[in-house]
Amino acid sequence: MSNQASEIIFHAYPQSPVAEKVRVAFGIKGLAWHSVEIPRLPPKPMLTALTGGYRRTPVMQIGADIYCDSQCILRELDRRFPSPSFMPTADFGLMWCLSRWTDGALFDQTVRHVLGAAGDQLDKDFAADRGRLYLGEDWANGLKKAHADLPHLVAQMRAPLSWINAQLADGRAFLLGDAPAAIDAQIYHVVWFLRGRWGGGPAFLSEFADLVRWEENIRALGHGTPTPMRPEDAIERANSAEPVAAYGVAPHDPQGLFVGQEVRIQPDVNGGEQPVLGKLRFANAETIVIERVSEQAGPVCVHFPRAGYRVDLG
Repeated sequence: MSNQASEIIFHAYPQSPVAEKVRVAFGIKGLAWHSVEIPRLPPKPMLTALTGGYRRTPVMQIGADIYCDSQCILRELDRRFPSPSFMPTADFGLMWCLSRWTDGALFDQTVRHVLGAAGDQLDKDFAADRGRLYLGEDWANGLKKAHADLPHLVAQMRAPLSWINAQLADGRAFLLGDAPAAIDAQIYHVVWFLRGRWGGGPAFLSEFADLVRWEENIRALGHGTPTPMRPEDAIERANSAEPVAAYGVAPHDPQGLFVGQEVRIQPDVNGGEQPVLGKLRFANAETIVIERVSEQAGPVCVHFPRAGYRVDLG
């Protein structure tokens, strides 16, 4: 494999909290990566040329393999760059279980908190896009309710932050001990979002002294070594590479999937997003990979998590 075909290309925008999670992950592993800045709002034609329609942030590209969703990205980074590990203890199964809460209910709660606090100050196009994504079709009323409910939302956030603060109260540097782990990045992105996008965030977080100390330790890890890249160059990298994803379906697949089958994949919450169509190449309990041919990027493999994504046939 050429050096270019193995380089990390990260498609994101600076303000994205989920992108910050992965940037911290790059810092944990000390990785070099190329940064392609994408628009905050659709359309995102240079991104969807690679993904087949998936528009969420972030997306990671290595050659002609495209990784959607941060859980898929973190797993692939740990597979390709195993040291230092994102799972430095024997509790990796529990950590993945916990990540479904940090990336799901906790993140959604934080989004409602931040959007509700902003109220009418939100850009209307941004409010409509993110409101529909996180609050459903009745997003305008959802935003009004979140604004009225802000004291309740603050109380709901205060509980989990107190738990995290208690975990750190023995002076440990990171959540699992002396070494940073994926769960640090997965929780940090929520705190980073709250601190940076809610005017009351810094004062609110100051209540949690050990959490604030932990934040400083996370920031000190940095983001690895990014260099800017044009989206056109990222597409050319895909064009000049071949996908390297494995073939096969693990036993006991509950949907009876098989290699070569036509499938459609999309997030299974907050609907209304365009499904990605392609031929199944690989599937197990954690991951599903499809092959598709992009007019701009050529043959690519698009990787998705199974958890949180719907797979439909045909």
